Amino acid sequence: MWSFSFAPLIPLPLLIGLAVLAAVSAGAAIVLAGRSAILRALALAVLAIALADPSLVFEDREPVKDVVSVVVDRSASNRLADRTAQTDAALADVERQLRGIPNVETRIVDVRDAQGTSDGTRLFEALTNSLADVPSERVAGAIAITDGLAHDAPPNAEVLGLRAPLHVLTTGRNAEIDRRIVLVDSPRFGIVGKDQIIRLRVVDKGGPGRAGLTIRRDGEIVARREVATGQVVQVPVRIDRGGPNVVEIEASPLDNELTLANNRAVITIEGVRDKLRVLLVSGEPHPGERTWRNLLKADANVDLVHFTILRPPEKQDGTPINELSLIAFPTRELFQVKIKEFDLIIFDRYANQSILPLVYFDNIVRYVREGGALLVAAGPEYAGGQTLARTPLGQILPAVPDGSVIDEAYRARVSDLGKRHPVTRDLPGSEVDPPRWGEWLRMVGAQARAGAAPVMTGPGDRPLLMLSREQKGRVALFLSDHEWLWARGFRNGGPYLDLLRRLSHWLMKEPELEEEALRATARNGIVEVERQTLGDNPSPVTITGPDGGSRQVALEAGQPGLFTARIPTDQQGLYRLTADNLTAFASVGPENPRELMDVVSDPNALQALAQSTGGSSRRIGHEGDSGVNVPRIVPVRSGSQFAGADWIGLRISDSGIVRGVQISPLFVGLIGLAILFGALVAGWLGESGRRFRREA
Repeated sequence: MWSFSFAPLIPLPLLIGLAVLAAVSAGAAIVLAGRSAILRALALAVLAIALADPSLVFEDREPVKDVVSVVVDRSASNRLADRTAQTDAALADVERQLRGIPNVETRIVDVRDAQGTSDGTRLFEALTNSLADVPSERVAGAIAITDGLAHDAPPNAEVLGLRAPLHVLTTGRNAEIDRRIVLVDSPRFGIVGKDQIIRLRVVDKGGPGRAGLTIRRDGEIVARREVATGQVVQVPVRIDRGGPNVVEIEASPLDNELTLANNRAVITIEGVRDKLRVLLVSGEPHPGERTWRNLLKADANVDLVHFTILRPPEKQDGTPINELSLIAFPTRELFQVKIKEFDLIIFDRYANQSILPLVYFDNIVRYVREGGALLVAAGPEYAGGQTLARTPLGQILPAVPDGSVIDEAYRARVSDLGKRHPVTRDLPGSEVDPPRWGEWLRMVGAQARAGAAPVMTGPGDRPLLMLSREQKGRVALFLSDHEWLWARGFRNGGPYLDLLRRLSHWLMKEPELEEEALRATARNGIVEVERQTLGDNPSPVTITGPDGGSRQVALEAGQPGLFTARIPTDQQGLYRLTADNLTAFASVGPENPRELMDVVSDPNALQALAQSTGGSSRRIGHEGDSGVNVPRIVPVRSGSQFAGADWIGLRISDSGIVRGVQISPLFVGLIGLAILFGALVAGWLGESGRRFRREA
């Protein structure tokens, strides 16, 4: 390929001025002198060209390929129904046609779900990245195979920055049907025992105008109702417990709708207890009383009511009642009127001293069986004739005293069951034998009831700490009053804070201390499963994905009482896990992913953007099967429109890379001198001939 170039020997403005002056002079000379001045003008022109120093440039150019970016939507919405088959068929046809166009490089980019975010389909981000290293003049065009649901579409072609046509090939079908739930307002925190209001709207495309709602909390159905679609409705949900409460709201399905994944909305509401009300009744003053009081008072969430029996009824010292500085023990108010207001009742070294009538013990039994919690911290009184085991509480206590009190130094040990129980598992110091903590000096002998087992033991493997469930409630029995020795640092002390705090929180049903639990969390596309159990062989976990598909996953043993699994996922949305009548949920990505909010394909969504680049947007799916109608792809070398009824075009640029340049100056050396001399001689001869003819 050749071309001309100029390298003026004098500054360009001066050269332009001389050329204009020469042109004016030559013109005037031609007017005054006639045709004889033409040769003189030619000489001036040759002189101006010589000063411009023209050269003939020969370029060795190597053609380069134009680039076409094919962006393939592999997001969750474009995998619904038979869109995957349509996408694969369209991609194969596009690749085949592009291979038939010479000097075109095809770049195929798959767009996956944006894991862990709510960004949805990042189609144009992938397009921009695929062409980031290509000069704009080499971009022949872009072809997007998608359902039209891109969540990062720019408002116009200028923002997109594409100087070539964009063609959108839309999968899916006309008249698609789908129902989805749109959350309008969802609380993140709630007071335990109070209702929280969730506001939502059911949106239909092709529905009858009414929808049924099923509300579940932690997998259990709590309400059903029917609502009008398109209207904002309020759904009250009672926060049942502290910690995460997973609320799932599911709309009834439509016939032949695209997916059921967006028929559900999941909200995790963190349950916060307003105040934990604890009733502590100490039967007599003793060194361990302050340990319980300090522990409970140190927790700002605990509202403690503490009574100590300083003067039992049998103590008759003649002091008049009106001279006593003691308050009366409000037994009726505490154990009949307000008993259900307490989250935990603790009897600390309490003996049956006729202070509480037996009917009040019946009330306590009823309170526990209806969901309350009872802790008995026993001392020597538990082995005597006034033991609580001889009251109606004996029905629910996990051990019966044998009348003995063991007074000897011993180290409390975590039992085999206790090594699996969350209350005593991994207590600091329990990892060695004997445990690395101080000794206690007394415990009460007792026989465990049938079906009850201790989590801690004393000398001779006697039960020391026993936990049991009584219908809806929980009971703990501590057969020693020497836990305060750990608090005082006796012989290096021990983990009394960990033990007593876990014990009281287990009694008050804190979720992280459940002995039978199934938990699941999602991180970076991996669902991590944890199964807490007191058994040895838990059942496999059944995991159900957002698309309704299920599979079973075996658990691997970890720490005592803990079994785990790591499950890779390829879909965003809510996963339900079940095992041994337990249910857990894990949300991969956002709880209600944007990708699945609106799944009805739309060829018009990107039409304006595509047309502003000279391209087009069209649906390619057949109505009867998974086949596609991909238009012809043709190269276009000029023009502003790159689409027709049955074809789409690519802008071909004929770009190339210059491998070498050869420059040949035209007015340098003898050739330039000869041309300039010839022009001057021709002008002189012309003038001489003219004078000669005049003289003749």
